[in-house]
This record gives sequence, C-alpha cells and structure tokens, in this order.
Amino acid sequence: MPDTLEVVHALYCSFFERGVGYFFPEAALTVERGAAEVSPTLQFLHRTDGRLDLVWMGTRYHLEQTDGPFSEDQLRLLGAVGAVLSARYRGIFFPASAASTSQLFEGLAEDRYVSAFLDHFPYLEESGLPATRDVVAGAIEVLRLSSLITYENRRVSTGVILFGEGQSACEGQAGLPGDAMPYSSPLVAIKSFHRLCDGLHTLFLVNREGMLVDLVDIVQFSCACPETDLPAPSPARYRAHSLATVRGGNICLVLTPNGEIKVFARGVQVFHFVDGRWHLTDLTEKYRRFRKAAGETALAERLFTAALNLAENRRGGLFVVLDDPESARGMVAAEDLLANQAPGGSNKAQLHYLLRERSVLDLELRVLQSIAQADGGIVMDRQGRLLAFGAILRSGGLPLAAQEGGRATAAMHASRFGLALKISEDGPVSFYRGGQKVWEI
Repeated sequence: MPDTLEVVHALYCSFFERGVGYFFPEAALTVERGAAEVSPTLQFLHRTDGRLDLVWMGTRYHLEQTDGPFSEDQLRLLGAVGAVLSARYRGIFFPASAASTSQLFEGLAEDRYVSAFLDHFPYLEESGLPATRDVVAGAIEVLRLSSLITYENRRVSTGVILFGEGQSACEGQAGLPGDAMPYSSPLVAIKSFHRLCDGLHTLFLVNREGMLVDLVDIVQFSCACPETDLPAPSPARYRAHSLATVRGGNICLVLTPNGEIKVFARGVQVFHFVDGRWHLTDLTEKYRRFRKAAGETALAERLFTAALNLAENRRGGLFVVLDDPESARGMVAAEDLLANQAPGGSNKAQLHYLLRERSVLDLELRVLQSIAQADGGIVMDRQGRLLAFGAILRSGGLPLAAQEGGRATAAMHASRFGLALKISEDGPVSFYRGGQKVWEI
C-alpha cells in the first residue's frame, strides 16, 4: 500500500498534467516514469527539434505540438504552472501559518497559473511560502464575481490597472489614501463600485500591495507612459490599454459587457477568458509568423489590425493575399474582378471604379474594415493591390458560400495560393497557409 508521500507525489503529477492539458489541449504530453529524483521544481530540458522534455516530481514528460517549437509565452506559462504547484506543495509540508497556507489554495488553479504568468514574484521563494499577497489573482476574482451580476438589467463591465515594479516609468502615480481599501472580492458587494468604472474608458488603479488608490482615464494614463511601438498591433478599442502596459510592468485587466476577461501585459493582450476557460493569445508570436509569411511589413500590420478590429466588433471577414495575382482568375468570377471593365454585369461590378487600382495600404483603415464586411472576401496581391472585394471564392469551379462554414473552407482553399486571414463573427481570427490553419486567436 503506497505511503502518504507517494500519494501526494502522484496527486501533484496529476495536477501538473491537468494544468498542461488545460492550456495546451492540442499538444501531446507523454509520461516517462521514474526519470529523476523527486523534486517539486519544474525543470526544462530543451531539444534541438523544438520539443520539450520536462521533469516534475520525479517524472519525466515529453511535450510536443504540431505547429512548431514552443514560443516564449508558452514556456513562461508552463513555468507558471510549475511555480504555483511548487508553492502549494511547499505549503503542505512547510506551513508557516494556517493563514498563509490557506491563501495559496484559494481560487481556481487556472486563475493562479495566469497570475503567476503575469507576476511570478509571489511564487519565487523556494525555501518557504510566498511572503506577499497574490494581487493579480485577487483582481481576477473581482472580475469573475462582477461578471455574474447585472446593474440596471445590464451586465457589468469594469477594469483595473495593477502597478508593476517599474511603476515610476509612468507619471501621475497616486499616493495611498488613508482610507484605501484592498482591491478584493468585498468590493463587488458595493453597488456604487460598478458605477465608477466601465473598463473601456475608465479603470481603477491598484498599487503593488493590492490597494485601490485611484480612478483613471485610460487614454490620459497611457499618454503619461513613454511613447513606443507595440510588440504587435492592437485593436483600436484597446490600444490605450496596451500602451499602458508596455513599460514598467503594469498589468491591465478588463471585464467586457459580454462577460469576457481580457488581460494586457508587456504591450499586448496576453490572455482572454471566454466560453468558460482561459486562452493564451500568444499575440506577439502569431503576429511575427504572419508578418514573416506576408513579407511586406506594412501590409501585414494593416491586415492584422483590421482583423482584430473586426473581431472586436463581431464582424466577419476574409482577407486573401495571393502569391501570384493571376491565380485570382481561377478563384474569383470574372465579373467580380476589379480589373474587369466590361459594361453591364452585376450591380456590384458597376461600383468597381471606386476601388479599381487601389491598394489596401492606401485605404483608410475604417474603409478597409467596411468593405471587408461585405459578403465574400477581399483578394489582393503581395503588394496589397486590390483584385476583388466581396468576392465569393470558388473551389474547383464551385462557389463557396460566405457563411461561417463556407468562409473557413474558402480560407483553407485560398491559402493554397497565398495567405488567408479569416475573421469569425464569433470573435476568433484564424491564419491559413498552404491549405492548413497555422494559428487562431
């Protein structure tokens, strides 16, 4: 019969496997038993082929995914899972106090993993228990509770900026009021709490100790931070939120009216909670891969930004960038090609002159987003020159409907001749290349 320690080790291996499976559902985690001495510290053993070997609690794991090597954010997330579980394991065997031990086990494990990804400081102490409160996990709990209530028959939207270690990088810091309250779950019971902040234009400001110190306009707050380029494009609605986190280690969390939680850090959205689970956006890496495939940096930035804006507004669309413009003749009906100047034709063809010989790079972003919402797709060449808009793409001579299922099929087929960026009306943005889906946000 196994002793208590063996049971605990097996249990924590199960926790680790569950955490990896939660955030990496498409990756394959293979278990190799008895590979190392038992230790509650996650070890990374990198391989030249981009796959990973991990050692946890005396068990060696092999982890691989089909879409290439693990990104920096993915590795950071794996480390966060290990850090949280390691702290909880230490809490069982080296309890400093009942209060500090119970605090480690509060909330959902997935929320803790996200928190440790964003701010690993509370979990750094390897010889004992974390000495500081997990401010990020507390903020996530506030947003989770707020998502369950309504105000005047409307779902609550709110948001918060958590000061980072380099908070001096931003001006206009708020001091600590004498009657400041912790930004924690009891605030949700105060009715006026939900009237003060909408998460889109105004956000609460919380210091490193987790105290609610101010209410700020996000645009004005972001203007006080040093101007810099973002690591990846941001939807216009949340550009100020990204700018507010690009320096100083600030973290921004927003609860949207549809119950989604968005998390911004290091100048990009890094997580979103939707449909009952957390998703790592890995936006910087996905943008890098799309930009590399597109070749033209300006075109990649324009299309990526437009796609994110459409997704935020729950508007579908399809952008196709062809390697060879001539392939458009087999993919798009002749009357839909902008170069077709024949008289008559469809009503849409009579409006071709408005966009003929135009480039995506010359169009204003809102104009591009407007024409992207027409049924069908926008087809262009590598330089961004428009070849067709609102085009029902064909596969093997048969037209593909512009509904969601048809849009995905059209994107997959079109990507055999170039790149395809599909925006779903449900929010996800997908990139296709070579007839395969490369990633989805």
